[in-house]
Amino acid sequence: MMRKVFVQRYLLYLFIAGFTLLSACKKDKSEQANNDPGVPETNNLQTPTSDRNLLTKDSIFLYAKQIYLWNPSLPSYDNFNPRKYTSNQSLLYALTQIPINQQTGKPYEYVANSSTSKYSFIDDGSVAGQLGGTGADFGFSLAFDGANLLKVRYVYPTSPADVKGLKRGYLVTKVNGVGVLRSSQSDIANLNNALFGDHPSITLSVTKPDQTTADIVVNRATYSINPILFTKIYTIGAKKVGYIVFNSFTTNSGAGLEDAFKQFATGGVTELVVDLRYNGGGSVATSELFTNLIAPPSQNQKVMYTTYWTQKMQDGQATILQNQKFYAKGTDGITRLYSFFDYPYKPTMAAGNQEVFAKKGTLNGVTRVYFLVTGGTASASELLINNLKPVVDVKLIGRTTYGKPVGFFSVKIDKYDLYVPQFQTKNQLNQGDYFDGMTVDRTVDDDLSKEFGDTEEGMLKQALYYSENGKFSALVNENRLSSTSGITRADIDSKNQQLDHDFKGMVETRKLKLK
Repeated sequence: MMRKVFVQRYLLYLFIAGFTLLSACKKDKSEQANNDPGVPETNNLQTPTSDRNLLTKDSIFLYAKQIYLWNPSLPSYDNFNPRKYTSNQSLLYALTQIPINQQTGKPYEYVANSSTSKYSFIDDGSVAGQLGGTGADFGFSLAFDGANLLKVRYVYPTSPADVKGLKRGYLVTKVNGVGVLRSSQSDIANLNNALFGDHPSITLSVTKPDQTTADIVVNRATYSINPILFTKIYTIGAKKVGYIVFNSFTTNSGAGLEDAFKQFATGGVTELVVDLRYNGGGSVATSELFTNLIAPPSQNQKVMYTTYWTQKMQDGQATILQNQKFYAKGTDGITRLYSFFDYPYKPTMAAGNQEVFAKKGTLNGVTRVYFLVTGGTASASELLINNLKPVVDVKLIGRTTYGKPVGFFSVKIDKYDLYVPQFQTKNQLNQGDYFDGMTVDRTVDDDLSKEFGDTEEGMLKQALYYSENGKFSALVNENRLSSTSGITRADIDSKNQQLDHDFKGMVETRKLKLK
């Protein structure tokens, strides 16, 4: 089967962005009509222009018409008129709210109380760096707990925040000298600006678990992302239970994962706790590796999952992909110019879009996996869970996951990377319609007062209790809402959703099979 790679396609673009824009906009009317059978296609409004902003808007629409997973629902160019939108983001949002999920009656990309799409977005190249394992920020994340207190969710090892001693669970009382009792939308906006704006540094006033206080200044810097935040082996009766906190499916994390699983194998682990509570996804290749580290050898050469690309891509009608150029070696070993139109997209093994299990490592006796999840658990994380459900006993603990069974590769348009869903994945039982998220077996709220690995932390405690007793505890030690706070769970979830800027996506990182 094909092996997965990443960043190389970003290094292999031959043509400048203007070529992509102009080529996309020079599409012939009859060609558009043939690519949309049964849908009247009119583009009288698509007049020649040298305005790069208008060309970018045209390209976003024209790419979506051919490669967007739900493109049959999209209107003609004239009926949509992409040039009327004031921004690329507002255009993309309007476009993605058209296809309706018949099961819910709402758009597939609907997000309550938001003007952003659930899956699609436009990026400046930052995602490519993060996916490759390079951070260029402060290296930490914040969230409100059940008492409406702002606390540190996680800190990446070797990041600027880690170097300054910031730890999970620290109470944050001020950000840049301003209090954080956030009661209005403007307060949340100010906090977001401090955390995710272009500021070179941020000052946090914190209270540590021992009740000492400190002002910590963190400077923005580039660092290597290590998504393995914690590992440990617990002895539960006669069992050995391995625990790993994995925060992002970066393409540079394979060696670290394999090392962690070597330790689990040496330690005699037979059950696993995989903590994905903040993991929004990333590389399909890394998710596949993780699956093969856990799956039993008896599954070798059996179907793991199938990728179902947009129908136009399957039928060879997504001709606009001819504009996404790169150099690669052909089957004859000669390097030449190709495009993403040169790949087969049929959902078959021959086309390279049906993956099989291929056991990795020596951890062969895993009988059960407990996944710790939240609403931030998405995409490649959900792919890992879905792949394993048919082959091992899987238990989900926490809160319903994000719900993103779809993925994409980026499309280069001028100085932007466009990400719109182009495929859906389904496991060997053809399961994969979890658009509303995966429901849990035991509801437990995230406990920000405890460090990763603390056996009193609510989610981990439930997993270890089940391992020992074969059932969940009747009394859940979870981070319950304060009865006097006057804050509802929906209020806190809404706040935290606005503070959650972690990437959520399942990025196709395979070196696809050329036709």
